[in-house]
Amino acid sequence: MQHRRRGRRTGKWGAVGATGVGALLVGGGFLLATGCGLVGSEGGGDGRPSTASSKAPDISCAAQGKVAGSGSTAQENVMEYWIEQYERACAPVQIAYNPVGSGAGVAQFVRGASAFGGSDSPLTQEDAENTAACAGGRAINLPMVGGPIAIGYNVPGVDDLVLDASTLAKIFDSRITTWDDPAIQKLNPGADLPSLDIQAVHRADSSGTTQNLQAYLAGAAPEVWPYEADKSWHGKGGHSADGSSGVAADVTSAPGSIGYFELSFAIKQRIDTVRIDTGAPTPLAPSPETASAGIAATEIVGRGKDLTLEFDYRTTAESTYPITLITYELVCDKGNDPKTLPALKSFLSYTAGDEGQRILPGIHYAPLPESVATEVRKVIGELS
Repeated sequence: MQHRRRGRRTGKWGAVGATGVGALLVGGGFLLATGCGLVGSEGGGDGRPSTASSKAPDISCAAQGKVAGSGSTAQENVMEYWIEQYERACAPVQIAYNPVGSGAGVAQFVRGASAFGGSDSPLTQEDAENTAACAGGRAINLPMVGGPIAIGYNVPGVDDLVLDASTLAKIFDSRITTWDDPAIQKLNPGADLPSLDIQAVHRADSSGTTQNLQAYLAGAAPEVWPYEADKSWHGKGGHSADGSSGVAADVTSAPGSIGYFELSFAIKQRIDTVRIDTGAPTPLAPSPETASAGIAATEIVGRGKDLTLEFDYRTTAESTYPITLITYELVCDKGNDPKTLPALKSFLSYTAGDEGQRILPGIHYAPLPESVATEVRKVIGELS
């Protein structure tokens, strides 16, 4: 589809911490990209690529450099794979990514503690124009990887669950509190729903995943979800956990739980996921294919080199999963550190290119539509 404009840590070296880039850490702290077995391009049952191939990807490499990034946990799994592949092809260039969450990643990038940030929601106009790292320029949002936000649940005896936006909003706002509530029964007439308390789990940290879920609830059920769509959780009640991995762990361990996280976390931990009733002929399950359909329907609403996308949360289109996020890489259009710029451009060109995008469905992410990917690669080539 043609898009329209409307005017844990991963890496071999240092960490992006509270004050900047640290030194080499040995044991503890990093999720090392090497030794993980992330070599092939086909997905395994744990959400990672298989080890079917040992051939290094064809990448236009920088000669040297160390690039630090931090942010979104949504892209943690694919960033681990990208870094491993890039470093195999492009030694001695080194890339490190610290999955501290979108909020912390944005803060680190804005103050110049990292070369790029990862965020599941675009940087605001105010922050984009006041980024310390972008001398003579401004920060821009580059969409890089998409994926569905899965609603995972742990309800004994129920392996197929349908919910709609209104019911989800009431569950996460503690207005529906048991699994045998009439609203849930109406959507699941054949299910044996237990009289079990609902334990809704949300993110404790500042999270772009939270922002995207709240944007969906506010957009699809505004009469039920009156809260702002930002990175802090606004629903009443429930329990909190750090990161997508923490929410997924809580859902796995507590019967009656429901939470939200990227599909790869549900696949890894074998968590049942909700099918969403959007008014389409069939309730939709989260998958790379149904998420890609949602991304293909977005519009580019950023200005200049900024490529912010906008979703239609009220869509009833067939095969379009409605709770989808885009992870953006935050970079400077001008004023990038000349010591890291060649490696930064080389790495991001790989992730946005055919080599980096084609493996995404195999690890439960959604690739960018080619019309968007082409724009992203063009902007990367113009970074200075």
